[in-house]
Amino acid sequence: MTQHIAVYVRVSSKAQDQRSQITDLEKWAGTQDGEIVWYRDKFSGKTMDRPAWNKLVSAMESGKVSRVVCWRLDRLGRTAKGLTALFDDLTNRKIGLFSLKDSLDLSTPAGRLMANVLASVAAYETEVRAERVLAGQAAARQQGKTWGGSKPGRQITVTNEQKSQVRSMRGEKVAIIARTVGLSRPTVYRLLHQEQEL
Repeated sequence: MTQHIAVYVRVSSKAQDQRSQITDLEKWAGTQDGEIVWYRDKFSGKTMDRPAWNKLVSAMESGKVSRVVCWRLDRLGRTAKGLTALFDDLTNRKIGLFSLKDSLDLSTPAGRLMANVLASVAAYETEVRAERVLAGQAAARQQGKTWGGSKPGRQITVTNEQKSQVRSMRGEKVAIIARTVGLSRPTVYRLLHQEQEL
């Protein structure tokens, strides 16, 4: 069976641009021999259930993939649990993994160690970001600021940081996003809907 190199590209939302990843990956691909197949997702990294990723997994299970290449490790996923399980699966299937920006190669012992460290760091950064938002909300409450209960028709002011946090949490339950970011559920629904239309 002919195998190919799978190049995986992911952004969290339709508003984000894949060009920065693609430019670097195309340069790398130009130095390689053999067939290269591109898989592209516009989906949250918090879940491994994504359309293009699912196609890639199916190709791997069919023995069609020799190597998975990504721009940076966090493009594959943002949870340590999901990434660690992926590393184990790739190793068991004897499928290579190369992360361009991390200079990571899963075929070496040092690469496997580095992969697990980076996965833990990616998960840590996500948790710290959520904690910062919650700490900011607590400080705002102490100053007497409140959320919700606004009059119908009043325009809610949403900061760029809140928009970014909503984008990064896409795939989570809306109630969880709303609590974490400090916005009402209708506002979160509106932001998610706007992301889909971009």
